[in-house]
Amino acid sequence: MIRYQVRGLTAWLLCGLLMPAWLGAQSLQQAMDEVPFITTPDHVTVAMLELAGVSAADHLIDLGSGDGRIVITAAKRFGASGLGVEIVPDLVARSMDAARLAGVAARTRFVVQDLFDTNLTPASVVTMYLLPEVNMALRPRLLSLAPGTRIVSHDWDLGDWVPDRTLTLQVPQKAVGREKISRLYLWTVPARVGGLWCSTAGAELRIEQTHQQVQASLSRGIERLSYSGRVHGQKLHLVSAAGAPWSAVTESDRLQETDLPLICPNASPQPVCRWIRAHGNTCG
Repeated sequence: MIRYQVRGLTAWLLCGLLMPAWLGAQSLQQAMDEVPFITTPDHVTVAMLELAGVSAADHLIDLGSGDGRIVITAAKRFGASGLGVEIVPDLVARSMDAARLAGVAARTRFVVQDLFDTNLTPASVVTMYLLPEVNMALRPRLLSLAPGTRIVSHDWDLGDWVPDRTLTLQVPQKAVGREKISRLYLWTVPARVGGLWCSTAGAELRIEQTHQQVQASLSRGIERLSYSGRVHGQKLHLVSAAGAPWSAVTESDRLQETDLPLICPNASPQPVCRWIRAHGNTCG
């Protein structure tokens, strides 16, 4: 089932038709009574969790959790804890019963709640099967989560935030849409590295960031070098115009080189240098 949850309203997408969220409560309830419950097939559920690399160390939040199968599977098969957020009370009750039967009630929780009122910060993994407009409305909140948080969406992407991986599965029994396939998208929340960084060796690194994609310009004395690359969680990977790789790890306002130093070759006593985020337009 694909749902658009917003401030207590639910709109439905079935066979390519979207019911506007501004319909009256009576019409909305009638539609809810008439539209069948369409579940995510089990092999798609497992593929979503495998794509995210879910493990016992993870806390998963499923937005629009339906009958709870994603949260329950994450707990039973992968050992994770999880929260299912659903706006239909009967589905929440069904999820709680299913979790008890599966023996994972202690590691799972299901709540009747609008997804826009949900605190996402405890999640290390977020899963969702929502409409494109909802994905885009959620995107700023998803991008603000802790670097390294994984997000998996079923069927719809996040606009120009390019997924790190895409997986296409055959779903012959799929009741929504004309194509009998499911597309799964994975993103890893990138650290925010855009801006000016000042090194302990006197160099300046200016980074322009669009989601996980980055362009960088290094100034070191009269030397100027250009880099391009990406951010994966807290790890920054750059490649110079000449093809030389360089990487660093970021934490808050600190950036530390992690391999053979190309930017600060004279740093001592260790062959690394540290960078501090500038709070203005210049270093010093």
